[in-house]
Amino acid sequence: MWIDLNSESALSFHEDMIRVTNRLPSEGEYRRVRDLVIHRPLGSVAITDDQLAQALQRSPHLETVVLSGVPDTTDRTVIVLAETAINLHGLNLSNCTQVTDVGILELATKSLPLQWLILNGLTGLTDPSISVIAKSCSRLVELELCGLPLLTPFSVRDIWSFSRKLRTLRFAHCPLLTDQAFPAPASLAQALDPADGDSREKPLPHRPTTWIEGLPPLILRHTADHLRVLDLSSCVKITDDAVEGVVTHAPRIQTLVLSGCSSLTDAALESVCKLRDHLDVLMLAHVANITDRAVVQLARSCPNLRCIDVAFCRNLTDMSVFELAGLASLRRLSLVRVHKLTDIALFTLAEHATQLERLHISYCDSLSLDAIHLLLRKLDHLQHLTATGIPSIRREGIQRFSDPPHQDSDPDQKSAFCVFTGDKVAALRQFLDKEDTRRREAEAKNIPFVAREDDKLDLY
Repeated sequence: MWIDLNSESALSFHEDMIRVTNRLPSEGEYRRVRDLVIHRPLGSVAITDDQLAQALQRSPHLETVVLSGVPDTTDRTVIVLAETAINLHGLNLSNCTQVTDVGILELATKSLPLQWLILNGLTGLTDPSISVIAKSCSRLVELELCGLPLLTPFSVRDIWSFSRKLRTLRFAHCPLLTDQAFPAPASLAQALDPADGDSREKPLPHRPTTWIEGLPPLILRHTADHLRVLDLSSCVKITDDAVEGVVTHAPRIQTLVLSGCSSLTDAALESVCKLRDHLDVLMLAHVANITDRAVVQLARSCPNLRCIDVAFCRNLTDMSVFELAGLASLRRLSLVRVHKLTDIALFTLAEHATQLERLHISYCDSLSLDAIHLLLRKLDHLQHLTATGIPSIRREGIQRFSDPPHQDSDPDQKSAFCVFTGDKVAALRQFLDKEDTRRREAEAKNIPFVAREDDKLDLY
């Protein structure tokens, strides 16, 4: 009987591998550790860069490494990791601000089988290292480049051109990104026919153009069919054209985050509508220029929307909520500071959004306690309700059901804080039910009703 000894030994080897969390591996674990995850070191003693470098140098079988809890990490340590861990599949260097292009360039040129790379908050990174990542790491399915103040359209264009397997791509809080960083909309691509594109007279710019503005439109011949998650939060310079180009190039996006993109208008939402059944999550907080017309069109075009955030969208009214409430898959809805909302919006949610699990209505000043009570009674699946700053809910007896406010909050914020989660949602519902019972009994007996803080049903 023939036995494959190599396969048996390989199986035994993989079974023996371990995961080390929030500490460095010990002497006997160096050659067994496959996953090293340090979000925050155990105890009060921080891990130093020297300690980390020594551990990584002796751990050749690492496949996933998370170092966001070691802000002392330097380029030297990243280079050691790149030279030692030849099977590295994933790396998270978030907030390791001492890492620069030197370490990332060395990492990208080692031909490692990287599948995900998270470089959020590495404020010293510039375009050359990002371009090399795009051109060298062909297996990447997840790339996060949030909070990079020096990232420009130059390197982002290489990501769209060369990183064709990406499923998740994040550029949140990259202030230099403009429309030139994204695929050109179809209308512009058709207009720029190479046969006559150079012969047409170009109008003079209204001001001197920068080199970024001088980049030609990014016209791609392929589509990003694998892309499912795109985060462009607080990229304040992008316009409706960028959204149209993205949707045309990546037609299967499921999660789209556009919060803080303050230049967007209804035209951007019209482009988003083209995602149709694919769109699952849409974040539009602080996109203040959108109106009911675009939200109505969105709700009718994208029936599988599960989560939508329109916080601080000051132009929206009850009409938007009427349409969103009809989404059968809706689980999370944020309406924070949508001042024009009335009780009718909550009545609609109570009747139609029966699967809603999380609702944020903070600072919607016109909402009454009766409408909130009806909402609680109707929505059996509700597990999280944010109602901070609503005058009607600031009364005796309700505050005790709220989660505690953050310790750093000032006295006014603490007094206004009202967030109910889990069992506290059910407890608030029961309290308001008892109060409603007392009110009806008081009316039946023709005696004054007085709101109380406790749960007793006594009228006096």
